[in-house]
Amino acid sequence: MPQNLPDYFRANYVSGGAFFYTASLAMPKINFTCSLLLPLFLSFLTSLQAEKPNIVVFLTDDQGWGDLSLHGNQDLKTPRIDSLSRDGLVMERFYVQPVCSPTRAEFLTARYHSRSGVSGVSQGAERLNLDETTIANVFSDAGYRTGAFGKWHNGMQYPYHPLGRGFDEFYGFCSGHWGNYVDPWLDHNGNMVKGEGFIVDDTVSKAIEFMKTSEGKPFFTYIPIPTPHSPMIVPDKYWNRFKDKKLTQQPTKEPKFGPNHALAALAMCENIDDNVGRVLDYLEESGQEENTIVLYFCDNGPNGWRWNGGMAGKKGRHEEGGVRSPLLVRWPEKIPAGSLARTLSSGLDLLPTLAGLAGVELTTNNPIDGKDLSSVFLQGDKAATPELQERIIFNQWRAKTSIRNDRFRLMGEGMLYEIDRDLGQLRDLSEIYPQHKAQLQEQLDNIMSQLPPQPKEDERPFLIGDPGMEYTQLPIRDATATGEIQRSSRHPNSSYFLNWKNEKDEIHWNAELAKAGTFEVIVFYDSGPDVAGTKLALTFQDAEVIGTITEPNESPIVSETYLRYQANEGPEKDFKPVSLGEITLPKEKGTLRLRALSKPGEEVAEVRQLLLRRIR
Repeated sequence: MPQNLPDYFRANYVSGGAFFYTASLAMPKINFTCSLLLPLFLSFLTSLQAEKPNIVVFLTDDQGWGDLSLHGNQDLKTPRIDSLSRDGLVMERFYVQPVCSPTRAEFLTARYHSRSGVSGVSQGAERLNLDETTIANVFSDAGYRTGAFGKWHNGMQYPYHPLGRGFDEFYGFCSGHWGNYVDPWLDHNGNMVKGEGFIVDDTVSKAIEFMKTSEGKPFFTYIPIPTPHSPMIVPDKYWNRFKDKKLTQQPTKEPKFGPNHALAALAMCENIDDNVGRVLDYLEESGQEENTIVLYFCDNGPNGWRWNGGMAGKKGRHEEGGVRSPLLVRWPEKIPAGSLARTLSSGLDLLPTLAGLAGVELTTNNPIDGKDLSSVFLQGDKAATPELQERIIFNQWRAKTSIRNDRFRLMGEGMLYEIDRDLGQLRDLSEIYPQHKAQLQEQLDNIMSQLPPQPKEDERPFLIGDPGMEYTQLPIRDATATGEIQRSSRHPNSSYFLNWKNEKDEIHWNAELAKAGTFEVIVFYDSGPDVAGTKLALTFQDAEVIGTITEPNESPIVSETYLRYQANEGPEKDFKPVSLGEITLPKEKGTLRLRALSKPGEEVAEVRQLLLRRIR
C-alpha cells in the first residue's frame, strides 16, 4: 500500500482492494477482469498520494536580502541556497515586515499582524490571538504531519505554544531570541531539554529526523533558523573563514557595530547554507526531491549596517532594505528551473499560495489579507491578474509605516521614492509626482483605517496550567520586578533578573489559570557561594509554596569561546533548576509572586525562569 495516503483514501484503498479480491474468488468468471482492474485501482490511489507535495519552509532571522552570494555579495558563499534560484523560482520583489514576530505572524495567518494581536516582539506582545487559523492548522487538517524546528516567537505558554497552533512536533525556543547557541536549554514539545551542539545544526538535525519519520503522511516542515540574529556566536569552522577577512562591499551607512559583527553574521550565513544543503541532500537521497516544495525567505532586513545591494534601511526600519527579503521556491515537478517573477509579493501570500500549490482547502476563522500567487509561481508574471499587477504592499512597525506599488514607495512621513531607480532612497519625488503621492497616501490611509491601533503595552494575562501541556514556562522576559532588581539586558527576550538583594523586592507575572490544579514549582537560578539556605515563596491568591535552595550554582558565562562580538545582550549563564515543592492553584486571574523569605548571603539569587509542572 502507498504510505502517504489520506485517511479516507487509505480506508478505501483497503476496502477497494478487498472488494476486488473477494469478487475474484466468489465469481471466477470475472476473475480475469478483476485482475486487470485491481492494479488500475491501486495506481489511481497512488496517483492521489503523489498529488500532495511535501513542504519545507526555511525562515532565517535577521538575514538581509544582501546576505546571499546569489544577490551579488562577494564576501561570502551560499551555494546551496543559491541553488534554489537555479533550480526553481526567484520572486524578485518580495516583502516582509521590519522585525521578527510581525513577519512570522503574517506568514502563519496570511493576515496583517496587528489584526492577529501581534504588536511587539516581547513580554506577551508577540502572541497570536487564539482565534487565528495558522498555516499548520490548514495543512494538519489536510492530512499533513506538521513540525517546527527553531525560533517560534509568536507565543510561549500553551495554547499560544506551537503545539497549540497546529504543529505536531516542536523543537527550539519560543522567545524572540536566545542568549546561548551552544548546548542551550531548548523546548521539545513543551519540556525543557539540553540542546546538542550549535543550535542551527541541532534544530536542522531534528527537522530531518522528523521528515524521516513522517512516512505515511506528507510533511509540512517549518524551519525558522534563529541566526544570524545575535548573540554573534558561531563555531570555529565558520569563524575561521572570516576572522581576518577585509570586506570588499560597504553598507549605505556607517556601521554602528564593530567589523566583527558583520563578519560573524556572514559566518553564520555560511553555516545556514550548509544546513540548507543538509536538508536538500536528504530530500534527494530519500527520493522526495521531485515532489517537495522548498521555500526560503528572511524575516526582515539585516541586523546591522552591512552591504545590502545599495538599499536604504535595515532591520527595524520601513525603507526598502528593511523589508525586502529573498523568496526562493523550488518544486522540480511543477516550477521551471531558473524562473523569475517581478510581481509584488509578501509574507502574507505564502499561506494561500502554498495551499493553492498543494491543492489544500483554505478555510480560516478570519478573512485573510494575502493573495494566492500559485499561478505566478508556476507560470511567472504572465499569470498575474490585473489585481496583482496593481497591488500595493503595506509595511508597519509600531508608528512607522510605508507603502509601495510597482513603481514607488511612499513613506509614512510623506517622502516618495522611485525604488527601481533609487534603491538608496536619496531623492524625494513627492513634489514632482504629487498625484502618485496622493494616490498612495489614500491607499495607506485606507489600510490604516481598517487596522486596530497598536497598544503601547500588551495587557493580556499569561495563560498558565493549560492541561494541553505538562509544563508551563514563565521566563523572566514575561515578568516585572519591584525595588532594585534589574534585568541583565535592556532586551527582555533572553534576560534574567539580578541584583536581588532586598527581601522586600519581588518578581511578578500577570497570570490566568486555564484550569485549576496542583503543580510542581521549579525555579532556574544562578547564585553566589553563600546561597544555600535561601528560602523562596511562590504565591497566587491564597495559595503558597515555600522551598529552599540547598546548594550554590556559580555558573560561568557560557558560549564565550564562540562569541565573536558582544552586541546588546546580557551574558548568558547555565541556570540550574530547583524544585520549591507543590502548589494548588485556583482557576482565577491574578498576580503570581516570587518572594524571598530569607537569605544567608548578600543576594537572594539570579533568576532566569519559572516552570510549573502539572501534577493533577
